Amino acid sequence: MIQYLVKPGSKVRLSEWDPNDSSAFEGDKDAGKDVLKEINLDLAKLQEVLFAENKHRILIVLQGMDTSGKDGVISHVFEGVDPQGLKIANFKVPSELELDHDYLWRVHQHTPGKGDIAIFNRSHYEDVLVVRVHELVPKQVWSRRYDQINHFEKLLAEEGCTILKFYLHIDLEEQKARLQARLDDPTKIWKFRLGDLDERRLWPEYIKAYEDVLSKTSTDWAPWYIVPANKKWYRNIVVGKLLTDTLRKLDMKYPVSEEDLSNVVIE
Repeated sequence: MIQYLVKPGSKVRLSEWDPNDSSAFEGDKDAGKDVLKEINLDLAKLQEVLFAENKHRILIVLQGMDTSGKDGVISHVFEGVDPQGLKIANFKVPSELELDHDYLWRVHQHTPGKGDIAIFNRSHYEDVLVVRVHELVPKQVWSRRYDQINHFEKLLAEEGCTILKFYLHIDLEEQKARLQARLDDPTKIWKFRLGDLDERRLWPEYIKAYEDVLSKTSTDWAPWYIVPANKKWYRNIVVGKLLTDTLRKLDMKYPVSEEDLSNVVIE
């Protein structure tokens, strides 16, 4: 899965990344679902050790165009994971209280504690994406934020947080199909908003904004992965595999009791 890593310092052109790619897996969709079940079991076990050891912190950032599958990743990849150790934060329009503070204030409150996995469904990157595309603040303001975000994430990393950032990469035609599917399905139409069409018309502007994000904020301590996401089943495998591989590298262990329990008899 290393082929999806954005190397720090590289210049990203999303047109060079195939959203239909599935080259890291030889099987088809049905075989992929079986692999995902194995990943689910592995992740559940690893998360249990993470929670019990209470030493490491995991932050997962999910970004992508509308319909790219952020909700889908959460529901499918994390199926079976103990919710006690899983925190999910959604960053929508800031409240008045949040606007009274710096843009990272509301974000820091949702970063993971020891033993936790925190998932940002959208994130602090909205402040160099939506804010930039819609010109909510001047360029001289949002252009400073790339370095600020890098410093913020470095602080988290130096405090023991492992950060994984996933850009879920779909193309314009796939988004069209998914928006239409929402519109046609009575169980999904609640997700459809007319504003989605306004955002869709800004696709080129968002692509440019994402290219700058991926180029300027993929670091050794908080790397970006560009995940091919036109095939939902493959998207889930890539995210799940990268996460389980990362957790294994932490060499986590169940803690031992600090008390002498050798003579304990339960009657």
